[in-house]
Amino acid sequence: MRLVIVDYGVGNLESIRNMLHKAGFDSKVSRDEAVIASADKLILPGVGAFDACASKLRQSGLVSVLEEKVLRQKTSLLGICVGLQLLMEHSEEGTEPGLGWMKGSVVRFDAARMPAGVKIPHMGWTDVHPARPSALLNGLDEPRFYFVHSYHVLPSHQEDVLLTADYGYPFAAALESGNLMGVQFHPEKSHRFGMQLLTNFVQEI
Repeated sequence: MRLVIVDYGVGNLESIRNMLHKAGFDSKVSRDEAVIASADKLILPGVGAFDACASKLRQSGLVSVLEEKVLRQKTSLLGICVGLQLLMEHSEEGTEPGLGWMKGSVVRFDAARMPAGVKIPHMGWTDVHPARPSALLNGLDEPRFYFVHSYHVLPSHQEDVLLTADYGYPFAAALESGNLMGVQFHPEKSHRFGMQLLTNFVQEI
């Protein structure tokens, strides 16, 4: 199993690799096109602002090899945090286009819908609720994950929603469409729940 964490200049790369190692899996952090081209599974991280991540990904020159792997060869890919958001078409956070591999947008939490005292960003541990069955969720009993974000995905197709969470109002916390998966939370910071989700991605998908 060749598991590659895509290094395009952002993200908690070593934290993800360390969590995978704790779960018993070897992975490689790489920006080498040949290494990415040989991958059996891919993880696309992302931390910070959408435009900065989108720009760095395009400047890395890796979009073409990722499109070949993900869109044509149907290699499984897991986007984490902004890595999920990059899979969408665009974001309210900036003007850079997303990859557009999944239909929908990224929107800021609507302060007008928030109860009094609920602040943006959403930060901390939050329960998630399965929207449908998936091998990615095997063994996750009453899961909760660690979130840090002010924006969330708004998919065009409701059937792409895998997990929901509530922060002032319900939002999509994870998406899955074919070989594309993404989570808004940080599995690498989510202890046993994150370890189980990453294990499922490696072993069950």
